[in-house]
This record gives sequence, structure tokens and C-alpha cells, in this order.
Amino acid sequence: MAQQENFARINGVRNWQRSSLLLLPFTLALGLFLWYAIVIIGELQAFILPSPHLVWQRFLRALADGSLSQHAIVTLSEVLGGLVLGVLSASLLGYLLAKSRRLERLLAPYVVASQSIPIVAIAPLLVIWFGPGLTSKVLICALIVFFPVLINTIVGLRSVPADLQDLMRSLEATRWQTFTLLELPASMPVLLGGLRIGATLSVIGAVVGEFVGADRGLGFLINVGRGQYDTALVFVAVFTLIAMALILYGLVVLLEKRLLSWRQNPEDLGLINS
Repeated sequence: MAQQENFARINGVRNWQRSSLLLLPFTLALGLFLWYAIVIIGELQAFILPSPHLVWQRFLRALADGSLSQHAIVTLSEVLGGLVLGVLSASLLGYLLAKSRRLERLLAPYVVASQSIPIVAIAPLLVIWFGPGLTSKVLICALIVFFPVLINTIVGLRSVPADLQDLMRSLEATRWQTFTLLELPASMPVLLGGLRIGATLSVIGAVVGEFVGADRGLGFLINVGRGQYDTALVFVAVFTLIAMALILYGLVVLLEKRLLSWRQNPEDLGLINS
């Protein structure tokens, strides 16, 4: 009986996954249909809301002349640079704060205060101080990534069971052994959750920096399209940013599946035990 229930549960999960995959193209087709309907029924001009066909044609033109790939590479380099810098700095500080309550009480007001200021207010200062080049954009991305990764690092490290930490101390494990063998694996799900958030927020940071001051990047391309009333170009740049964020998010999900492969599926455990 227990084995049959486990089989039914696993089949239910698989059927739900298949239905989700089938639902995705349906929702995309429905969205395109509604888009077309709004344009046709509202008799909207292309500079107000272009049709999906016009956006697709503009995408092909931007791809053919190389402008889209050129600006996308610039934005991607800013995103990756800011993501790496933000994750490394937040993880290091988060480890120190998780280990020292006194240090947390000392630095927490400054960290919270830094996050209470909108990034759009800090971005012009960074552009003035570091110039309109790559450095200021990377710093803006790092700042917007920093806080969620920091909080997840602290929560993840402090969620390690105390009895396991006592066990490591009884085995006279070094601090490095405790970190690599216990703390890091135990807190990895929470840490990767913060990385998911940071991967998507880094794209926002790059665009904010390019809006403030840049002569390259997808944010710059949006400003160009807006200034020339080329709304189709704006849509092309926005959809490219969405695709970039989805790809980064998907890579983090794949990384999570690889790093957390040691965690077995509860359904599989039940099937094996039965």
C-alpha cells in the first residue's frame, strides 16, 4: 500500500511538471493574441504600441546590423562583474556577521541605512566619482546585489544545527574543516536562494547605471529608442534584458541542482524504504 502511494505521488508530480511545460506555450500564445488584439482594436500607432510583428522585424534588423549584440555584451559584462563582486563581498561580510553578534550590532545600522537609499539616488554619484564607464556600472550592480545575498548568508549560516556544530568541536575539527564540511553544505540551499535573487537584481542595476550615464548597453539602447520614438527598439531591448535575467536565473537553478544533488528526493526515499 505504501509503495502504491509513493508511485501515485511521484506520478502526480511528473504529471504536474508535464502540464506546466504544456501551459507555457499556451500562455505565450495567449499573450501574443491579446497584444495583437489591443493594437488592432485600439488602432494604436506604432510609436505608442507596436505590434509583435513590428517588434520581431526590429529585432531582426538590430541583430543583423550588430547593434543588439554589441550593446547586450556590454550590459552582460556589467551584470556579471557586479554579480561576482556583490556575491563575494556579501558572502564574506555575511560570514563575519553570522559569527560575531557584536560585529553585527556594530555594522547592522550602516548596512540597513545603505539599503534605505534608492539605488537611483546613489547611481548618479557613482557615475560622477568613477566615470560613465564599466566601473560605475559594476559598482551599481554590486550594491543592488549585496543586501539580499548578505541576509541569506547570515540566515543560512545561523540555521546550521547546533548539535552538528558541537559534534564538529568534539571531533576537534578546525574552523576551515567546520566551514567546508558542515556550514557550507548545510547553508547551501539558503545561499543559492540569495544568488537567485541577486542574479535577477544585477540586471536591474546595470540598466539603472546605463540610464544615468552611458554610451553603450541595453539601457542606452532604450534611451535611444525612446528619444527617436522607436518604441519597437525599446521592446527589443526590454525583451533582451528579460531573456538575460531568465538565463542567469536558469544557470543558478542548474548550479543548485548540481551542488545539491546529494539531497535525495523525499518521494524516492519513501519508495526505497518501502
